[in-house]
Amino acid sequence: MSIREKLLDFKRRLSDRKMYSIVIVVIAAVAVWGLYQYKHAANLRQELDNQYNRAFYDMTGYVHNVETLLLKSLITSTPAKTAATLQEAWRQANLAQTNLGQLPISQQVLANTSKFLTQVGDLAYALNNQNMAGKPLTDQQYKTIEQLHASALSLGNSLNDLQSQLGSGRLKWGDLSNKGTPLFQKTSSNMPMQQFENIDKTFQDTPKLIYDGPFSDHLVTAEPRGVSGNEMNSEQAKQSVVNFFGADKVKAVNDTGRNDTGPIKTYSYSVSFKGAPDNQTASIDVTQKGGHIFWMLYTRPVASASINVDQAKALGKKFLESHGYKGMVDTYYLKEDNTATINYAYQQDNVVIYPDLIKLKIALDNGEIVGFEGKGYLYSHTARTIPKPKITEQQARSVISPRVQVLSSGYAIIPTDYKTELFTYEFKGKLNNQDFLAYINAETGKEENVLIIINTPNGILTM
Repeated sequence: MSIREKLLDFKRRLSDRKMYSIVIVVIAAVAVWGLYQYKHAANLRQELDNQYNRAFYDMTGYVHNVETLLLKSLITSTPAKTAATLQEAWRQANLAQTNLGQLPISQQVLANTSKFLTQVGDLAYALNNQNMAGKPLTDQQYKTIEQLHASALSLGNSLNDLQSQLGSGRLKWGDLSNKGTPLFQKTSSNMPMQQFENIDKTFQDTPKLIYDGPFSDHLVTAEPRGVSGNEMNSEQAKQSVVNFFGADKVKAVNDTGRNDTGPIKTYSYSVSFKGAPDNQTASIDVTQKGGHIFWMLYTRPVASASINVDQAKALGKKFLESHGYKGMVDTYYLKEDNTATINYAYQQDNVVIYPDLIKLKIALDNGEIVGFEGKGYLYSHTARTIPKPKITEQQARSVISPRVQVLSSGYAIIPTDYKTELFTYEFKGKLNNQDFLAYINAETGKEENVLIIINTPNGILTM
């Protein structure tokens, strides 16, 4: 082969390699671009699904709130309290409808559910105005509310089932427009057709659901009444930690910081225990003033349960008494993961004082205290001068709706949103197999509050 031919062959090979490289680069670029577009589209789909999920879960919560508030309106007896309850039902129904409109479902499918929520809101608003004028509900209006409550309960149960399917991945939002059709069309379509004047209805604050027992999340006072004693340094406060767990159990107490903000200032510690693995430690906060236990959580596994909740309640009360918390009575509890979280309220002169609250988390394998929260007690506890009731129990009972069955009664002090306390009669009762608590002011006879009791397999909650 001549030199010229060799040069031409080399040029041809170089040209082929360049083309090959260019093709590879182009393919790689297309692949990268395609992957980017795929990920971008997937991110957009996920973001959209998240928006749908948020709207759906919010709507489900609002529907459950509507159901609870309608039930409360059947229990309340005074026009003022019924008006406040129905006003909240109107707001919740409007919020539910707002979130319903954000779901990727045709308006035809949503028509009945949307109409139902509109009827609930309009009826609640009209009856609220009626009650504000001092006019009680009629028997026919109570029947209407019962019908609405039944429909809200049915819708809520169906939404729970759909939520479970969405959460488990058995149902995707892309399928919802078809598979969701029977659910949303199942909402009762034979509700009363009252139409009310269309006025500007601005949304206000939504009602707060109270779990873990009545009034457990009450507002704290500006000055903690249950914190007493002298100021302590970190080393002095450590002794409170040792006393809380027992010197025979504590291996070491390590200082992990301090909190100097808020009305109650605390020291924080990590506690290791004799005979326990190194990773099983407790975190605990102690008040800088007086060395009171503010909060504690012991992270150890509880594999099984060998004691029941009643036994745990007794062990918890014994623990509290041994640590200086006298006169505490258990109120409500929640059982989960082989532990029981039990609320204890202070009792003085046979009056349950709900603001003075301590929560204990008790391991059901051996009854050990693995959690403690004393915030409510430290903020509120003090010796009170309990007034004499100005109305009799019979007079207070007469305030409660005659449609309900009263099972028991007692005295209670409950907190208000204005950082004050009310001396009340506490009545436990039933309406259509639904348990509830009603609080009647023992000095004025005013109906102060109604709480629905939720009995679950794992415990008792209120809302």
